[in-house]
Amino acid sequence: MREHMRGLLIAFEGLDQSGKQTQAETLRADMRSRGRTCDLLSFPAYETAIGREIEAALHGAREYGADVMQLLYVANRFEYKPRIEAALAGGTVVVCDRYLASSIAYGEAHGLDPAWLSEMQKYLPGPDLTILLDIAPETAARRKAENRDKYERDLALLARVRDSYRRQAAGGQWLHIDGERDRALVSADVIAAVASRL
Repeated sequence: MREHMRGLLIAFEGLDQSGKQTQAETLRADMRSRGRTCDLLSFPAYETAIGREIEAALHGAREYGADVMQLLYVANRFEYKPRIEAALAGGTVVVCDRYLASSIAYGEAHGLDPAWLSEMQKYLPGPDLTILLDIAPETAARRKAENRDKYERDLALLARVRDSYRRQAAGGQWLHIDGERDRALVSADVIAAVASRL
């Protein structure tokens, strides 16, 4: 085994109910089975003060504009920047359930400038690979019929979010996966793509 293995930052993106958490947990288990240290982060991270403010807004206890919401999401990621950087420097595989592209996708869907959304995140560690688990908004609604937040209830918004994700995925460092397929098939594609980058 090499003395110091390079850390790797893998981000899962997609609509809610696309399987991000399931695939992130499966990838973490696979990385650990290969002897790699693996850290899993989910954004927004509700355990911080900023995270709690985001959670309140998503459930109607606060009324913020789309720009303020994205500033909160980005600030929430910056709270974890030191942890991510230290993990990567130590050779850890960091897996994120949502990361930079979420702000661009959801912000753009609300009419915000994607260049602004990207610019404000440029000092966060960039992912080595972003994995889009692509599902239709109707699939997301079907998979979670109750307790949906205000974004999850708006199918027209989710269609715009999906369009943004697909546009972003046409760039480099993305893996675009059909998330409608069986989860084992999706996992096999994810693991193969990440293993090739170790």
